[in-house]
Amino acid sequence: MSFLSYLINGVSLGSVYAIIALGYTMVYGIAKMLNFAHGDVIMVGGFAVFVSVHGMGLPTGAAIVLSIVICTALGILIEGIAYRPLRNAASPLAVLITAIGVSYLLQNLALILFGANTKSFTSVVGFGPFKLAGGSLVITGETVVTITACILIMVCLMLFINKTKTGQAMLAVSEDKGAAQLMGIDVNRTISITFAIGSALAAIAGVLLCSAYPSLTPYTGAMPGIKAFVAAVFGGIGSIPGAFIGGILLGVIEIFGKAYISSQMADAIVFGVLVVVLLVKPTGILGKNIQEKV
Repeated sequence: MSFLSYLINGVSLGSVYAIIALGYTMVYGIAKMLNFAHGDVIMVGGFAVFVSVHGMGLPTGAAIVLSIVICTALGILIEGIAYRPLRNAASPLAVLITAIGVSYLLQNLALILFGANTKSFTSVVGFGPFKLAGGSLVITGETVVTITACILIMVCLMLFINKTKTGQAMLAVSEDKGAAQLMGIDVNRTISITFAIGSALAAIAGVLLCSAYPSLTPYTGAMPGIKAFVAAVFGGIGSIPGAFIGGILLGVIEIFGKAYISSQMADAIVFGVLVVVLLVKPTGILGKNIQEKV
């Protein structure tokens, strides 16, 4: 049963990576920007719930909603102040460097406000574990909620992108911003909505991550953010199903690496697998080759 237990834990961790990666892949697919501050929005979401519950005494549901609202507003603010003025910059490195700067800004603000000490995070999941196969297989409530939330989010995103007018506007902007603007689409508004959705997903991922691994620091989102970016590239950045598949595979590889090879080598194994995949298929699992017109 240990293999099945590791597999379930891997899918659970991978579901968190997938939710974060969905935010990465939406922003890149539509705005063609790499938002490396995305991982720190996860941390902001975790602290928003922590302060709401322990500092303000709000019920868990209200704290989660408040966290999503705060992160959504933060995403819009970051895009409007830090990224929008550089959207047409001569070098794409300008946006990348700005994203790293925003990341460190959020981390240091959290250090000033909350200190460097690890905070004990109370799980938002209100039901206990399920015991199967005579008690030899235990599935935590956090695992059930995380996997279910990931699947629902991916399905809802796919429906939103393909069935709504705003989703169609996002697809148009991802293809050609100039042509979309000529067709009457508000490009700035569309990209702001994209950042808002991505940041809301980061808040949800932060709550789920801290519930499964109940600790919180100003650096909580740093490594999960990097791994989620790896998952997005792994699956094919810009592809929503690719981000989902990449996140799940990454989580499974990481847990199996810790269980069967070495817990110290798990991260190296994850990044090593990415290198191998990109050598075989540079665009990722579901990525498409784009031919440049000259």
